[in-house]
Amino acid sequence: MIWTKSKPSQNAPATDPQAAPPAHVAIIMDGNGRWAKSRGLPRTAGHKKGADSLRTVLNACRSAGVRYLTIYAFSAENWKRPTDEVSDLMQLLQHYLHKELDEMHKNKVRLRFIGDISKLNSKIVESINEATQLTAGHTDFNFTVALSYGSRQEMVRAVQSLAKKVEAGEIKAGDIDEDMINNALDTNGLPEPDLLIRTGGEQRLSNFLLWQSAYTEFYFTPVLWPDFGTEHFTSALQEFAKRERRYGTTGEQT
Repeated sequence: MIWTKSKPSQNAPATDPQAAPPAHVAIIMDGNGRWAKSRGLPRTAGHKKGADSLRTVLNACRSAGVRYLTIYAFSAENWKRPTDEVSDLMQLLQHYLHKELDEMHKNKVRLRFIGDISKLNSKIVESINEATQLTAGHTDFNFTVALSYGSRQEMVRAVQSLAKKVEAGEIKAGDIDEDMINNALDTNGLPEPDLLIRTGGEQRLSNFLLWQSAYTEFYFTPVLWPDFGTEHFTSALQEFAKRERRYGTTGEQT
């Protein structure tokens, strides 16, 4: 179950009790395939082990006071992967949606999905709609899954929707501002991420939350996602607590 409490590592550093945790953490969960390959296992084994890491991080988020978690589960570009791997990933998603939904509902977790889910098969779309509707009223914790998601594609959809409103005479082109664009994005209603973590050693966004991450703090770690645990998440929060977020002002102003 996602919400089973796990023992913290004996080596896990303690967080600063005076430091406010990030309200919204986003994670690019990279390294499942490399983790499996290094052990002579099929890539699917890495994805299954990565699901265990997700449970751990969900628990760690709630314990630390993080209220929003957004994960990059499957990108718009991931459709280019081998058909067998995509099929296995979709079956894994379907399995965990059924397995974890009741537990998330019981723990008042709101589950959302962003991305172009029209590309998914009808059974998965049905499960997504069920999960979204069942948990829509919860506010204790917000868990967002980016699925068949690409930030550039998201922005194109937003621009197209606003262009249609201009054509229909509902708004004028000059009316379009940042708030209007924010409201047209898949992430409408979510705060911008305070901290974005990428595992696996790569240091790029890979088409994830490009607009939303304008003032996000980035944390890159070589740890592969299936090995990412509570102590690694705590280290990321500690590093975040050291950052000075100025939003264009000077340090003195901050």
